[in-house]
Amino acid sequence: MAKTQDFTAVMKDMMGAFPVDTTALEGAFKSTASLNEKLSGVALDAAEKSAEISNKWTKETLAKLTEMSKAKAEPADYAKAATDFASASAEVAAENMAAFAEIAKKVQTETVELLMAAGKDAAEDATAAVKKATNDVTAAAKKATAAK
Repeated sequence: MAKTQDFTAVMKDMMGAFPVDTTALEGAFKSTASLNEKLSGVALDAAEKSAEISNKWTKETLAKLTEMSKAKAEPADYAKAATDFASASAEVAAENMAAFAEIAKKVQTETVELLMAAGKDAAEDATAAVKKATNDVTAAAKKATAAK
């Protein structure tokens, strides 16, 4: 019966002929992790500010509702209280919507800046990696032709 050939040594030699530089992959991972951390920071900061605005808005609305729900001496006072509440609510809503818009604008600006910086870094890294790979392949080709 024929013995099965052990390909371990063959595979080891073949893999050794194709050296893999993992520094580029490690660099890409670190860059991606750093970008994700910065983007998460932007999102969490926006969420915190949005929650603060919502909380403040809710407290103001409840305070106005408390005032509106108090017993009045005259029936006309109820209409006036409702009108005052509606008018104050519309004003506060406009202010808070403007504050939310400012948060969204800031998030958009910071995100674009982060992505532009990441794109620039990625392009520089890619250029360096291609240059290094070209040099490595050229050196390997010269070594292979010199060995013949």
